[in-house]
Amino acid sequence: MNVLILGSGGREHAFTLKLSESKKINKLFVAPGNAGTNKIAINVDVNPTDFDGIKNLVLSEDIKMVVVGPEAPLVEGVHDFFLSDEQLKNIPVIGPKKDGALLEGSKDFSKQFMQKHNIPTAKYQSFTKDNLQEGYAFLETLKPPFVLKADGLAAGKGVLILNSLEEAKKELKEMVSNQKFGEASSTVVIEEFLKGIELSVFVLTDGIDYKILPSAKDYKRIGEGDKGLNTGGMGAISPVPFADDAFLKKVEDLIVKPTVDGLRKDGIDYRGFIFIGLMNDNGNPSVVEYNVRMGDPETEVVLPRIESDLLDLFEGVANQNLGEKSFSITSKTATTVMLVSGGYPEAYEKNKEINGLENINESIVFHAGTSLKEDKVLTNGGRVMAITSFGENIQEALDKSYSSIEKIHFDKMNFRKDIGFDLL
Repeated sequence: MNVLILGSGGREHAFTLKLSESKKINKLFVAPGNAGTNKIAINVDVNPTDFDGIKNLVLSEDIKMVVVGPEAPLVEGVHDFFLSDEQLKNIPVIGPKKDGALLEGSKDFSKQFMQKHNIPTAKYQSFTKDNLQEGYAFLETLKPPFVLKADGLAAGKGVLILNSLEEAKKELKEMVSNQKFGEASSTVVIEEFLKGIELSVFVLTDGIDYKILPSAKDYKRIGEGDKGLNTGGMGAISPVPFADDAFLKKVEDLIVKPTVDGLRKDGIDYRGFIFIGLMNDNGNPSVVEYNVRMGDPETEVVLPRIESDLLDLFEGVANQNLGEKSFSITSKTATTVMLVSGGYPEAYEKNKEINGLENINESIVFHAGTSLKEDKVLTNGGRVMAITSFGENIQEALDKSYSSIEKIHFDKMNFRKDIGFDLL
């Protein structure tokens, strides 16, 4: 079978590597891919939101399945595009249609969904510029810190956590009246701050059954000790030590089942991944947010721990017989550490040559922001690559990742030296 993966990051390289292990795969295509996917698949220079370009590629290369990595094509309706096209409608797309993608595309929709289906989450209200004064009044009923979320997609930058009531009011006005995050913040969700420790649980569902993938914890801040600016993610650990069987049973009963059942009850035929961002408050889980795809860099520690054939699982999603598919996970711990460009998450330079990759044998190198020029691998983004290792415990896996990092070099390379610090 020929399969196409949409996207260009570390998550898509992880999908490519995992799918390449399947005996059912004939050819793997990645659009647009990176220097890492280029070694194990065929990169094609097509943007994941160029639906006509994707159609031409699928038909010309006899592609029989499309796996969607990032959220933008899902929110823009790539799955619906396939279903509405006579030539494409029988080719399965792994990822929800537009109605399901609203779980990530609209914070207001997802909060309403959780409330409707009794899924534990922070109390909230939504506001626009037309009821700004009511927004101020709602802020006054909350204790700091105050959480403001742009309703739409804002490239991971649309969430503000503020300690001052005055600042929260000022930022609310900036978001709804002055479009601080563009159209995404024309509606803003204000919610109470959830206390506890964050983690993520990933679910693969065919709309009826589901498989719960390994738990993971990622590290968002650029600086050691979780300080400094937010990033797309500086590293991740799987499994999460405090997410024991008792906690995960609560997650399944209180959150996973009601989410999958709720989508079905609401007439949403959801086939793909659900990323559930959770807060663990003394053993009680509540939902911080949903994403409608795998996270990055969490994918780089979750997928390597899956021992089953990923393509077989995806066929289960497409044919709605996922419940019949065997599913196993290694008991080993996986850790990943992200190498980033100097200056990231602010201004940074690209096209720095990366050296030493041929010396890595204890870790898996997942390319994120890389490109190929002649035979040279160059930096092509803020987050450049994720160095993933296995161990019997967190420390052993991290030691391997950091040992591998010592062999890799590019100008102004930066990384966090304390991934997993709070779990050790």
